[in-house]
This record gives sequence, structure tokens and C-alpha cells, in this order.
Amino acid sequence: MRLPATLAFLIAQMPMTQSSRRALVTGASGAIGAAIAKALADAGHEVIVHANTNLDRAKAVADGIVQGGGKASAIAFDVADATASHDAIAGLVDERPLQIIVNNAGIHDDAPMAGMSEAQWRRVIDVSLNGFFNVTQPALLAMARTRFGRIVSVSSVAAVLGNRGQTNYAAAKAGLHGASRSLAREMASRGITVNVVAPGLIESPMLGEQFDAPAIKALVPAGRVGTPGEVAALVAFLCSDAAGYINGQVIGINGGMG
Repeated sequence: MRLPATLAFLIAQMPMTQSSRRALVTGASGAIGAAIAKALADAGHEVIVHANTNLDRAKAVADGIVQGGGKASAIAFDVADATASHDAIAGLVDERPLQIIVNNAGIHDDAPMAGMSEAQWRRVIDVSLNGFFNVTQPALLAMARTRFGRIVSVSSVAAVLGNRGQTNYAAAKAGLHGASRSLAREMASRGITVNVVAPGLIESPMLGEQFDAPAIKALVPAGRVGTPGEVAALVAFLCSDAAGYINGQVIGINGGMG
């Protein structure tokens, strides 16, 4: 993964003390999450790579980081399950506080709202929004005691602009915006920042099935899709010391979509 020049320079200036920090990236077995995990490892952090049920995929990402000289391990639990999440986070914190949390886990279950089932509505919100609480809340007190923390949640341009067939997804991701802004106010005095990144169209195998080149050019002023590495570079910067005065913000990374 090649970082944009400006962010690569800023990350290169990070103090070496960051090498002792511990990061959890949820949903890190997918393309964006894996890129974020690698970018944080490249910045010197110990990374815990999370998956829902596919521990083997998380292990593969962690193994790749270790083979590249970084520190990583894998874990699997359902972020929508409050008890499982609390137990998993408590186990991690007992070993050593988490100082970086990237809430990247999220799912789609699209349908026009007139035809959407209650199960579709609830599951999408359970993973993206309730998962944010289930993962972050149990780690906060230990993080606060270290007087340093970075919490970054991955949202979507759909939460900003809306999108047909995604009322559940847009609601879940927009909920992250308000929750993050509020938590930022609560934790700022403890050296903890809480921010959101909201990607637009990002390169993935599924995206190619939904949007052809003319559609992408019509939707995105930049005329192209973004890459997982570009999202990861932004997240890594927000997790750095250099981003310590950026707090409570929703930052779009969408090629000018809005």
C-alpha cells in the first residue's frame, strides 16, 4: 500500500513513543479494514485484527503484518453481541490498555424502506451503531488512565447524502456522527480524540458489479473510485500525535461527492 505523499510525510514524523501503542481494528478482514490495520502497523503500533466469525481471514491479515516486520494478532467476536464484545474487550484490556480503536465493522442489507423487514433494520444498526458502543465503552476507562487515545469510526457518504435502499445503513452510520461528536466532548480532557471518516465509492470487487466507469464519472467529481489505502492513510493520520487537535470531526474521503 502506497500512502499519499503528504500523509506519508506526517506519519513519518510521528514520535517513536507511538510504537508502544495498542490498536484494535474491527472488521479488519475486509479490504478497508485490512488496509487500516497494515497502515497502523507500519506506523509502529501493535495491531489486533478483528473479524466477526472468520478468524482465519483475520489471522491471514495479522500474519501478513508480522511477515512485514510488524506486531499483530487476530481475534473474532460479534460486535453486535454486547456480552461477547464486553468479554473480548475486557480480556484485551486486562493484558494492556487499548489506546487506538478503529470501529470499521459494518454490514449492508439493502432494501427500499417500504419493503424492508424489521430484521434488516435492526441487524444493520446493531453492527454499525450498537457495535460502536459495545466495543468502545468497555475500553474507555483504561484508555483514559493512559491520558492518550484515538477513536476513529468508519462511516459512509450515505450517512451524509442519503442513498436509496439504504435507510438502515445511512441511519446506522449517521448515528456514529452524533455519538462520536458527543464522546469527543466527554473525553477530550483525557487526551482522547474521537473522529469519523466517511468514505465514498472505494475500490472493491463488489463495487465493480454495481458501478461501471461512466456511472462513476457521473457520481464522483474526481472521476474515479478511492482506494482502501487512501482511507487507511487518513485513519492512520487521525490516530497519530500530529492529529491531536482534530476532534469531534466527520471527514469525508469521497472524491468531492459531498
